[in-house]
Amino acid sequence: MWQGRAMDQAPAPIPATIRILVDGDACPVKDEIYKVAWRHEVHVVVVSNSPFRVPVHPLVRRVVVDGGFDAADDWIAGEAGPRTVVVTADILLADRCLKAGALVLSATGKPFTTSSIGSQIAPRAIMADLRAGGDVIGGPAPFSKADRSRFLGALDAALVRLKRA
Repeated sequence: MWQGRAMDQAPAPIPATIRILVDGDACPVKDEIYKVAWRHEVHVVVVSNSPFRVPVHPLVRRVVVDGGFDAADDWIAGEAGPRTVVVTADILLADRCLKAGALVLSATGKPFTTSSIGSQIAPRAIMADLRAGGDVIGGPAPFSKADRSRFLGALDAALVRLKRA
């Protein structure tokens, strides 16, 4: 059982209940995740490469990883499973988590699925090649209120689906 405070380390095993794993370094919907998780009484683990504040709440845990660029992704992928919702913008992490059986959502509320992930990985590789070649290309569209609303609905629906399973 987790203590009523955020934890910086990961020595205690995470309960085998429904949980939300958050790729936390650049996640714009952390506050929304906490609210939905508290309503559903679901554990949240926010994983990052650097420490930042998380609510002091028995359902919220912070894990700060060290060891390299993909350390947070590796930790999340290692913990993902069939009773997990993963929130990330990282397509390659989403692919790894889908293969582990997790439900995966972007911060805009769009789900990553096993049938759509391949078509999302290919453009990512092309864009990386263009950037490596020095081409200046635009980034994603600005995060909007509609994105936030879509995310709230998608996370709620994902948790309901897992509870029914």
